[in-house]
Amino acid sequence: MIIMAQSLTNNEIQISGLPSSVLRIALGTWAIGGWMWGGSDDNLAIKTIHDAVANGINLIDTAPVYGFGHSEEVVGKALASLTDKKPFIATKVGLSWDNGKVYRDSRPEIIRQGIEDSLRRLGVDTIALAQVHWPDNKTPIEDTAAELAKLRQEGKILSIGVSNYSADQMKVFQQAAPLATSQDPLNIFERATEKNTLPFVKENDMALLAYGPLCRGLLSGKITASSTFTGDDLRKTDPKFQAPRFEQYLKAVTELQALADSKGKSLLALAIRWVLDLGPTIALWGARKPEQVTNIRDALDWSLSADDYRKIDDILARNTPDPIEPTFMAPPERQA
Repeated sequence: MIIMAQSLTNNEIQISGLPSSVLRIALGTWAIGGWMWGGSDDNLAIKTIHDAVANGINLIDTAPVYGFGHSEEVVGKALASLTDKKPFIATKVGLSWDNGKVYRDSRPEIIRQGIEDSLRRLGVDTIALAQVHWPDNKTPIEDTAAELAKLRQEGKILSIGVSNYSADQMKVFQQAAPLATSQDPLNIFERATEKNTLPFVKENDMALLAYGPLCRGLLSGKITASSTFTGDDLRKTDPKFQAPRFEQYLKAVTELQALADSKGKSLLALAIRWVLDLGPTIALWGARKPEQVTNIRDALDWSLSADDYRKIDDILARNTPDPIEPTFMAPPERQA
């Protein structure tokens, strides 16, 4: 059985299992958790969530590991103080941590406890979309899927998704539970998902939640050669932000900015539109400050042409012929 993502439009997509369609831009809250992003201000984060909802976002993506529960707690506080219609919440299971060290763990009992903990932190009775954060090669995929199917039958979750799974792993998962979504890294610079996962998503009428559509800020138009990253900011270990590759990527950014200017759009809007025009995709717009969500709708109600895509491919071929995928972010397998 397959849950289908239906009624794709320029602006919205219907994910089966959810009672209404969602905007094809969702709010990503990794940075709101603070961990690996140099900290975060909770009051600003709550205001950011409120402003995102006011700008039309009705799906918020979070995870327990984002700040070790902190992101979910902040999202929960923001939800509690919303007086109008509340957004759908997507969160994740399948990662555990010990003294700040994260590892994959998708055992059924961990999945169930993870959902219960997320419900408590978020202050909700039901999670709209529960996703397995990373595949756990030490736990049979069917066992993980079956536990999520039980949680769905119990009404604790509405839809089921995976993240960072291969097409073959998703095929196995589907034998035990319906799959609505896959969440994977996808942006102009990191494109493996375009070839490896997106075809499967299309063939199975799913939706793809694209994380990192701005490539950790590279495609925001605000990072320059003088930008510095401090504390536990993950960009300190991202090869794209280290010499000599940083200069190469910034050269590509300069040309992409010129293309965006020629269309009367911001680089940020161009980067998001590139993701949306690939198919049944939802771009995860990461933000932790209110000013970062003011231009959400600039990426809607227009499309890139085939010629635009060719120009973008040419810019990348000349400046970043040996692209770096975000494999450095993958957590290790559990030891036992």
